[in-house]
Amino acid sequence: MHPLSSVKSQSWLAWFLRGILILLFLILFAKLIEVQVIKGNYYKNLSKENRIRRVIIPAPRGKILARGGEVLAGNIEVKKSIEFTDNGGFVLSEDLTKSEDGQLVNDYKRYYPLEDKFSHALGYMAQVGEKEVGKINPDCPEKGPRRSDSLMGKTGLEESYECLLAGAPGEEIIEVDASGQEVRVLGRKDPSSGKDLQTTIDYGLQVEVASKMNGKKGAAIITDTNGQILAFYSYPGFDPNIFMNEGNSEKISSLLNNEDLPFFNRVIAGTFHPGSVFKPVVAIAALEESAIDENYVYNDQGVITVNDYSYTNWYFTEYGRTEGLTDLAKAIARSTDTFFYTIGQMVGPESIAKWATTFGLNALTGIDIPGEVEGLIPTPEWKKITKKESWYLGNTYHMSIGQGDVSVSPIEINTYISAISVGGSLCQPRFNMNKNPICRKVKVLQSNLDLVRKGMEEACTEGGTAYTFFDFADKHGGIKVACKTGTAEVSADGTPHAWFTFFAPNDKPQIVATILIEKGGQGSSVAGSIAREIADYYFASFVN
Repeated sequence: MHPLSSVKSQSWLAWFLRGILILLFLILFAKLIEVQVIKGNYYKNLSKENRIRRVIIPAPRGKILARGGEVLAGNIEVKKSIEFTDNGGFVLSEDLTKSEDGQLVNDYKRYYPLEDKFSHALGYMAQVGEKEVGKINPDCPEKGPRRSDSLMGKTGLEESYECLLAGAPGEEIIEVDASGQEVRVLGRKDPSSGKDLQTTIDYGLQVEVASKMNGKKGAAIITDTNGQILAFYSYPGFDPNIFMNEGNSEKISSLLNNEDLPFFNRVIAGTFHPGSVFKPVVAIAALEESAIDENYVYNDQGVITVNDYSYTNWYFTEYGRTEGLTDLAKAIARSTDTFFYTIGQMVGPESIAKWATTFGLNALTGIDIPGEVEGLIPTPEWKKITKKESWYLGNTYHMSIGQGDVSVSPIEINTYISAISVGGSLCQPRFNMNKNPICRKVKVLQSNLDLVRKGMEEACTEGGTAYTFFDFADKHGGIKVACKTGTAEVSADGTPHAWFTFFAPNDKPQIVATILIEKGGQGSSVAGSIAREIADYYFASFVN
């Protein structure tokens, strides 16, 4: 028989356990109400999301074409399988072994047939950066936000015409089972292809220019007189295909660390001392400011001495000879430094800078790819502010022959020479074939331009500095070329930059070309020989 205290203890414990059990049932009941009643719709929708996947369907990017329809940047179609991930997403895989026909989509890989022969103008494709993910391009909001797995154009035409070239991706809504296999397609929105960009580039001429320039660090640009770019090349370059293929990180890193800067676009982003290709604008400044006229004659003695410092003419320095009586046309044809020292002093640095500015030699040309930089045309005021130094007569002399602090890009030189060739019409260079010319008229006397053109024509005939062109007319049916050589000193003991610029035919120009070989040597022989081969190709292919 149990004592009374034991019975009371057991009774209290039993009720305590019953209470705990009742409390647990109440909690469970409340949780069931929360799951089924309060949050029922939430879990129902979540369940649906777990079996319904939204798959982005890639859209083909528009092609970039040469003027004749040749492909400069195209697409390779790649079949990929849809693989669903545990987190409700998906990836596109090139491994098709585990895929069924219903789980395949078309993806596209960018392809550049010319490889490094046109890379600086084209640009390349790269993964969307972290800061760009989810953002909408304000120029084309209809394309939607950028996704982390998508590519976008970087530099060149790929970047400039991103909105035109980029397609709008499609979407497929797929129901999957518990194992992630497709059950059925619930809906589909087809992708919208990007539009093609037809450029002004002549495919054959581009290949020819790249062939002649290959291995020579520098730049080449060829346009018509309305600004259409026929060929555009910077060396060294890079193959944009390396960005589209996996496993090329070492190659890319090697290019980025290359001291020759293969990603550097020397046509538009490089500024160099122009040397004598700057002399035509100095001549125009002297004529327009009435410092000289068409009858002005200078007697070259080979050297000008100022305060015991001698400024010589190249003909005197190299051969110990003088030019004698020299008018403006002869001074341009023979690139007579002493003539330009003299007229530069007569007109003054401010007026030279004024006319260089008028012809766009210290401004962006407005070419339709990113990365262009402005040239530098110094003035006494600029030197005082920037260098905290005074301007001396020697600075004027150096400026008058395109030396000193004068620094311009190849595209600026080509654009200003083009304006001289057609009566002062300064046109914006462009790649887009469907873009109308944008030109402005430089207020300059035609008679002054004609006098400068005459000197440039004589430079490409016997007696001028461009001996590589002396027999051009004989071999091309009487077609004459107007040109200017340039040999720009980089430093006292360094190899000079070699320049050559020309337009042809001289009376009705079809093309304007500028060649720069960085630290290449003499402009007449180094850059001139390349220019001659390019001119031979053009007029043999398009005229004869």
